[in-house]
Amino acid sequence: MAVIKHISIKNASYNATIDYLTTQHDEFTNKPILDEQGRRIPRVEFLLDGINCDPESFHQECQELNARYNQNQARADIKAHHYILSFDPRDRDENGLTPEQAQQLAIAFAKKNFPGHQTIVCTHPDGHNSAGNIHTHIVINSVRALNVERQDFMERPADSLAGKKHHVTKDFLKYLKQETMNLCQQEGFYQVDLLSPAKIRITDREYWAQRKGQHALNQSNADQLSNGVTPTQTIFETDKGYLRRVISTTLSDCRSYDEFQKKLYEQYGIEVHESRKQISYLLPDHRKPIRGKSLGTDFERISIERSIFKSSLIIDTATSPNGDKFASVLHEGQRITLVVQLELDIKAMQNPFYAQKVKLSNLNKLVESHNFMVEHGLQEMTDIESLLSSTSTDTSEKHASLKETQDRLKVVRDMLRYSGQYYANKKVYNEFRNAKNKVKFREEHLPEIMLYESARKTLKELSDGNPIPSLKSLREERDQLVATNNAQYETYSFARSKLYELHAIHQNLSTYIKEKGLEKNQEQAQERS
Repeated sequence: MAVIKHISIKNASYNATIDYLTTQHDEFTNKPILDEQGRRIPRVEFLLDGINCDPESFHQECQELNARYNQNQARADIKAHHYILSFDPRDRDENGLTPEQAQQLAIAFAKKNFPGHQTIVCTHPDGHNSAGNIHTHIVINSVRALNVERQDFMERPADSLAGKKHHVTKDFLKYLKQETMNLCQQEGFYQVDLLSPAKIRITDREYWAQRKGQHALNQSNADQLSNGVTPTQTIFETDKGYLRRVISTTLSDCRSYDEFQKKLYEQYGIEVHESRKQISYLLPDHRKPIRGKSLGTDFERISIERSIFKSSLIIDTATSPNGDKFASVLHEGQRITLVVQLELDIKAMQNPFYAQKVKLSNLNKLVESHNFMVEHGLQEMTDIESLLSSTSTDTSEKHASLKETQDRLKVVRDMLRYSGQYYANKKVYNEFRNAKNKVKFREEHLPEIMLYESARKTLKELSDGNPIPSLKSLREERDQLVATNNAQYETYSFARSKLYELHAIHQNLSTYIKEKGLEKNQEQAQERS
């Protein structure tokens, strides 16, 4: 899923931003990494472009603009705004996303949503800890350089004028999240609803606490190993991470909410409290409880009870022609991917150590594929093929529903645009109809009349001959369709992901059977049965 993040910058040196984007920095301290001569080390790979400025002279151009309008002179002023657009690693692996494509998408995104600003756009091919997520940094001078046409998302008249500062509000950030989702849906990328509360909520603070804790633990374990001592812990967990894990483990074996509370306390010493219908968890030796809301919606009271109800049901996965099996068999978490063909992997052919690593990875994928079959009672290849077929049908149906919603949303958005043009010029057109000298009046107000007539004709076509709806009803329908579109896309994206996993499982096992010459054995077994 793609996410967007905003950071306000008060540093008066715009060069510091360029240095961060183009040179290597320690990801824990954010300090630059220097070579033996004390010089900054350039990043291995990045793409850098400027909008309304030259990236090489970004600092100078921003300072000149600030001085021209007497802006950003105080230390506490926000000098720049830093937006980070991060894409799902699966978009690189499955949808062919490249850094070059991400750069172009981000440039278009910046031009649309930050018009008139001096902007630099920089794409990095990898995220923290080699996560594999392509991400783009968009940095704008907080002062607008050019006058631009006012857009719907601009909340104040000054938001379109040169010399005025960029205005960031909750509504604007909400708008940017929706634009991010629209971008991913347009490109067919993985995406979830960014406007709804997260099922698992991990803040920047928790993310970095986990990263730094793991780094410190790795160093400590390395010291222990060098002294001949076997480490007792290899994975670092924050308090919230520990809570999520034990709550999920406990939920899988509970039949009531009271049993859930009892097991958490007896097995882990965790107390469950409630106040004003909000659930919280108190860890042993802690004075302040951790709210379920801060862990994510999956750990709030309603979701806890829903999970207990689901786990208490007996799900029949033996037969299901209508796609119910899809929901019960497929699982969350790490997905099974295709084995790598060594003869097609250039790096593996050149490096025997890397080839050995790929072989081990392939073996793990085959084991995971086999375990999936065993775990869900799929005994023959025909079973996985049947599941694959029903899942494919289910995914196609979800895509068809999504496409229907998107088509209607496009029509409503067009109607809104033309309705604004229609109602803005309706008064002039009515005056034209009542004018004594219609020829003269039309000549004097020709642009307004033509815009009105064009809008009216288009609206009638879009309305299929029905009365032209009001702006209020169109806005209400648009908001409802946007919410439906986001929910349907998240459901479709999940279904597509699981379909890809089933394809991988089927292909992995088919390849293994073919390589081992087991096809004839299977055919003979089927004939005997």
